[in-house]
Amino acid sequence: MLNRLFWIAIVLAAATHISESAQAETATAKSPSSDDSSLIRAIANDPIQMRSPEQVTPVPTKSVESTTIQKINQDLQETLSPNKATQNVTSVSQLGDVRPTDWAFTALQSLVERYGCIAGYPDRTYRGNQATSRYEFAAGLNACLDKINEIISAGLADKVSKEDLTTLKKLQDEFAVELSTIRGRVDALDAKTSKLEAQQFSTTTKLFGQAIFGLQTRLNNSSSIFGSKSADNGTNLTFGSNVQLSLFTQLDPRSVLLTSITTGNLSTAATGNNGLNNSFTRLGYEADTGNSLVLSDLTYRTLLNDNLAFIAGPLGVSPVTVFRGPDRYQSAGQGSVSLFAQRNPILNLGNTTGGVGFDWQIAKRTSLQAVYSAGNPSTATGNGGLFGGNYTLGAQFVFAPVSPVDVALYYLHSYTSNAGTNSPQLGRLGTGVGDDIVALNPSGGALPLSTDAFGSTVNWRVLPTLNLGGWVGFTTSTVSGLTGSVQTFNWMSYLTFPDLFKEGNLGGIYVGQLPKITGSSLSGNANVPDYLGNPLSATSGTANGGQSTSTTQVELFYRHRLSNNISVTPGLIFLFNPGNRVGSDTTTIGVLRTTFTF
Repeated sequence: MLNRLFWIAIVLAAATHISESAQAETATAKSPSSDDSSLIRAIANDPIQMRSPEQVTPVPTKSVESTTIQKINQDLQETLSPNKATQNVTSVSQLGDVRPTDWAFTALQSLVERYGCIAGYPDRTYRGNQATSRYEFAAGLNACLDKINEIISAGLADKVSKEDLTTLKKLQDEFAVELSTIRGRVDALDAKTSKLEAQQFSTTTKLFGQAIFGLQTRLNNSSSIFGSKSADNGTNLTFGSNVQLSLFTQLDPRSVLLTSITTGNLSTAATGNNGLNNSFTRLGYEADTGNSLVLSDLTYRTLLNDNLAFIAGPLGVSPVTVFRGPDRYQSAGQGSVSLFAQRNPILNLGNTTGGVGFDWQIAKRTSLQAVYSAGNPSTATGNGGLFGGNYTLGAQFVFAPVSPVDVALYYLHSYTSNAGTNSPQLGRLGTGVGDDIVALNPSGGALPLSTDAFGSTVNWRVLPTLNLGGWVGFTTSTVSGLTGSVQTFNWMSYLTFPDLFKEGNLGGIYVGQLPKITGSSLSGNANVPDYLGNPLSATSGTANGGQSTSTTQVELFYRHRLSNNISVTPGLIFLFNPGNRVGSDTTTIGVLRTTFTF
């Protein structure tokens, strides 16, 4: 239920420190060889912006009564009881130490059974031989007065004998001071209780952090392009980091402000012709900010009611952060090691950053999320603002047909102008994975893309220690000023093994096809498969169709938890036909990821 899930998801996101921001980064520019065309250099060095943080699904915990309130309630109970820890009884026979032969039996029987205003100790005793103070007697008298007033107010005055009323009047006069004192204490405690209940929440800020250190390399390989082989020049053994700090500020019991900063120095990008494979070989925890601090999340999240959550912010609002992920292990620091295996790439469509979204729990097993996110919402001119430039609009419907199965269906529409970028002649989807570049302009002009994307993710928790799942994703795009369209398709299947060999560990096997252009019929020599297959024909028309083959990825990883705050993850990735091109060597990537959380 949303009211239980909202804050839990936010706290977990902060506890894992929104590690999803570690994604495809800018390649370090190097001097290209004279043989590289301007388009190839642009593709190889095409910068990809850092992505939004990991999805935080808005969800609350039940409020817990504070120890102060508990103490006040205890004091109030002790004040109202004639003896400090007593409880009401309904029959004098319930008092274990009162016998019918006792001289007070009849009086107690009358008070208990006629008026119900005498209480016993928790062990069902009355302890009649124990001395009592005037305040204790007054407390008992006060209980009887209240009970008799209730009886009279209910129109049952005939049930109260005149003798009892006379006796109570005398006792009330005799103990007037004590009764006034007790009632004053009760009123004061009631006032304190109300005040503390209204003020028991205070704004708090907690700091969470995650530091990822990666040791990674690729074995020597060559890619096939333009009919010849090009050696991979990004095979050096590298060591880098990605650090994120998150401030979790709870403004009131139902709203929070999340602020995150990120810094990193890791990039596995190649240059030259082999740079075309950068979107196929990226790791999920890459972040190259030049060791500068970058604000990666600034969002306000609140519950409008028990079933509806709202999120808004200039950074950190995208389908990734708003949509719930059926795959429970989407984390750059704790889950799979490749960027492709993090989630369906179409959820990164547009590479947008800020906007608004909501999460609506329609029923126990059904929810709906929607988001509007702009690529550059803080810029007033040019390709900026909420509605003046790039944007992504999307919705996701999540349901559980049976308890262990989660199904998500999603649709996204995106517009990317590609104007103002370092490589405007490249028409990019903005996912940073696989065939992300779906159109090109040899003359160098910008290529605005309008894209519709459809996808689904399914996760089946077969056993507590076994998850089976996968996704499919399809995009279709048109280019402003050109006829025709271009389509891509990707899929993934996975097995994850929670608590493998030890509680807190995780094993994973992922097998899938990276996004591939399956069809391209754009006019104006803009088809990517045609250009890559035979660049010399770029002035002689287009050859409709898709890439000649598909890139298949096989990924194996095992996260071993050394402690509650440290985990080590060795991983292997095999890419068959990288770049979606026939003749490319199989690429093997080795990874050793260490994650610290606090």
